[in-house]
Amino acid sequence: MQSETVPTQYNHKPRRGDRLTVTIERLDSKGQGMGWVEWPPFGRFQVAVRHAPPGSVVEVEVVRRRGAHVDGKRLEWLDRGPHYVEARCAHFGVCGGCSFQNLDYAEQLVQLRAGVERALSQQEVLGQAVVEPVLGMEDPFGYRNKMDFTFGSRRWVEAGEEEAVEAHFALGLHVPFRHDKVLNIHECSIAFPGAAEIVNSARRLAQARGLTAWDLKQHQGLLRHLVLRQGWHSGEVLVYLVTSEDAHETVLAYALDLVAAHPEITTVVQGVHSGLATVAWGEWDRVLYGTGAIAERLLGAEFSIRPKSFFQTNTQQAERLIEVVREEVSQGPHQVVYDLYCGTGILGLMVVPPGGQLLGFEKVESAVQDAIENAERLGHDRAEFVLGDVLEQLAAGNRPRPDVIIVDPPRVGLHPKMLAALEGLEGQRMVYVSCNVSNAARDLRGLQEQGWVLIRVRPLDLFPHTPHVECVLTLERSR
Repeated sequence: MQSETVPTQYNHKPRRGDRLTVTIERLDSKGQGMGWVEWPPFGRFQVAVRHAPPGSVVEVEVVRRRGAHVDGKRLEWLDRGPHYVEARCAHFGVCGGCSFQNLDYAEQLVQLRAGVERALSQQEVLGQAVVEPVLGMEDPFGYRNKMDFTFGSRRWVEAGEEEAVEAHFALGLHVPFRHDKVLNIHECSIAFPGAAEIVNSARRLAQARGLTAWDLKQHQGLLRHLVLRQGWHSGEVLVYLVTSEDAHETVLAYALDLVAAHPEITTVVQGVHSGLATVAWGEWDRVLYGTGAIAERLLGAEFSIRPKSFFQTNTQQAERLIEVVREEVSQGPHQVVYDLYCGTGILGLMVVPPGGQLLGFEKVESAVQDAIENAERLGHDRAEFVLGDVLEQLAAGNRPRPDVIIVDPPRVGLHPKMLAALEGLEGQRMVYVSCNVSNAARDLRGLQEQGWVLIRVRPLDLFPHTPHVECVLTLERSR
């Protein structure tokens, strides 16, 4: 008689240092691989593992447990699975810029779509609508037209380096969970071509001149951030150098060194930030070389990009996003379009029909100024941009009834009072553009209580190799 196999019994729940074997079934909203392990008699535990593709089998060490959720560190591949690919970038796994560059891109899109479906289903707002396949990129590398790099006085020493290696100067990206350490970036597969070469020169030239990097603990050092922007269609390159003090002659000489090494740089701007906050943003700016701006196009329309201008970091997919929103807006009457949280107005201006009226609402004054300039540049003489709290401004004034409402809120989604304000608007169609579908799903519950019905979900991948997904959610009134 064959004996029955009895599962191993444990006298404790999974704890730090325990080893587990996990089959990865899907990605979570943070881009981590997710699997489950049976742990008798305590039940089933969910395990999250960074950089583990669905279909792989990994041995992990427990880092921490919270309830039935376990965070694990991969120790060994037992089976890399059918969707594993070799990461293109040498920094993958240490740098936090990409979450799953070792996952086949077609499978990335499958996982992003499944994540959107889960978020909407959990809030029970999907109804009869279908989540369409994610609109991806033909080439998911080299797509970022903007990258923020950090100078630091404490360099992350990588595995295999000598113990006494020099580590007092770095230019690159923060290592995940270690904001005090900066990883020297020598290549970047998602930045625009040539960006990494500029970073390498900026690091070399700074050290050659004896310039100091900002120390987060001592609050001293000259160089703080290097922001690179490229006009995808124009090829123009802007360098935004954030320093802790003016030091005009020193910074100018350094900037001209960088331009000499890289003639493709068309303008350099210095931003001076003397505060303690770690932001790539100057309290005041000075143009050191060129005009201080670069040119860019979206679907043939010309724009001028300055260091602090908001502009989608993926020009190619931004054009597709505009096309998708335009299609959704145009499915019914759309002569009067409201654009809530309009920013610099680009989305509304690009989708309102010829002769149509656009009313944009935005609380950031500099964004409204940019929106007005963009309207003039694009020849929209019936575009009005209202400065102030969006909720307050919607309640004020005698304005035309909207045919379509575009809502493009921050990642946190809509304030509950904004949901109430939307109920008072008489538009019959709403196009909700979301960069965080979980928060959007929560908002949709409130909108559905007002009589809005979700009719279409169109996700786009604006940030390949990351868990971020943009969604265009179209709603219509049922009453």
